[in-house]
Amino acid sequence: MPTAYEVYAIKYAKHDRNASANFIGGDPHDGPMPIDYFVWVIRNDEEVWVVDCGFDRHSAKERGRTLIRSVPEAIELVGVSATDVEQLIITHMHYDHIGNLAAFPKARFHLQDREMAFATGRYMGHHSLREGYSLRDVKEVVEHVYAERVEFHDGDTQLTSGISLHKVGGHTDGLQVVRVFTSRGWIVLASDASHFYRNMNENKPYPITFHIGDMLEGYRRLDELADSHDHIIPGHDPSVLSRYAAPNPSLEGIVATLHDVPKPC
Repeated sequence: MPTAYEVYAIKYAKHDRNASANFIGGDPHDGPMPIDYFVWVIRNDEEVWVVDCGFDRHSAKERGRTLIRSVPEAIELVGVSATDVEQLIITHMHYDHIGNLAAFPKARFHLQDREMAFATGRYMGHHSLREGYSLRDVKEVVEHVYAERVEFHDGDTQLTSGISLHKVGGHTDGLQVVRVFTSRGWIVLASDASHFYRNMNENKPYPITFHIGDMLEGYRRLDELADSHDHIIPGHDPSVLSRYAAPNPSLEGIVATLHDVPKPC
């Protein structure tokens, strides 16, 4: 039996938009469809892993996003100090996933080879592909490579009992998802393999996509990795916070307890 973990999705920012901004080809029933920004904490009595580290105030202002709380403040809500975290998984290098690396001075950063090659290679000569990246953040990752703090992975990797990484690509060339064993079975933190439930449920990809075919195949891969479709957690869907209970009433609408069974629909 694999080691079981608790898993939390923690909201740190938001952006109001219409549904047409969330699907290739728009949405025929266009209406409000806001996006939430999350980081995730995986923990048990022995280990703490953080998945992604969000964006900072500079990027929030630059891109017109609403930063509700800093990422260090966000993970403190579930009792985790950024300065103590030793393992941080980077699902991909977009600005909203690597914008606070300096807040984790002890961490090793887990990243796909293909993602670093993509974020620093020829495709960044195209504005539409580099738009999701921040040069400032990419340079910082390179500095951490030279400081021997980045652990690279080539495809699927078993990190430890109960946690594995799986490259799916699509959104970016080196996007990886995280499979975690919990008390309710195997869940998958999809990150931007599916921003919303509707992306994967309706086979309608998100507009910021490197390879549409890989993204569509990625939806299938998520189902293969998770114990059920209800065990897949999309990366930006506000309804995650209504589908899953908070650890306590004061965190309602902020933290979702993903290792518990979702609420009845």
